Order: sequence, then structure tokens, then C-alpha cells
Amino acid sequence: MGWLWAIIVGFVLGLIAKAVIPGKQHSPLWLTTICGILGALVGNAIARAVGVGATRGIDWSRHIFQLVAAIVIVAVVDMLYTATLGKRRRQRV
Repeated sequence: MGWLWAIIVGFVLGLIAKAVIPGKQHSPLWLTTICGILGALVGNAIARAVGVGATRGIDWSRHIFQLVAAIVIVAVVDMLYTATLGKRRRQRV
């Protein structure tokens, strides 16, 4: 059940990250979901390092760390994906 929640949270974080980043992103949905999962993992690690590992109620600070990490990861991966896609298209011509 933990993997299912990781996929759902990664999907939501990836979509929010794509919505926040200006311009159009060309990465596919599966790659955005993986980036969201990585953002959640990195955000949790940063939150634990800062000392916000567990609080009572909703961990808003942990979720903000996750979202910021997902935004950065989605932006970087989308740039790499677009650069790779552009190289493939130039080679075909």
C-alpha cells in the first residue's frame, strides 16, 4: 500500500510542479510522476534534516519542502528531456 500512496503523491506533486513552472513542459506524464516521487523523497529528507520530521496534525512545512523539491526536479528533468528530444529530432533530419 505504501507504493500506491507514493505513486499518487508523486503524481499530484508532479502535476502541481508542472502547473507552477512557467512555459510549456514537454516531459511525458510518467516522467512527471517519477519526478514527483523523487521530489517527495528529497523533500522528506530535507524536512528531517531541518528538524521537521514529524509534527502534530498536517505537516505543512514537510509538504512545502516536497513541493519545492518536486518543482526543481521537474524543471531540471524537463530541460534535460527537451534537450535530448531536440538532439534526436536534429539527427533525423
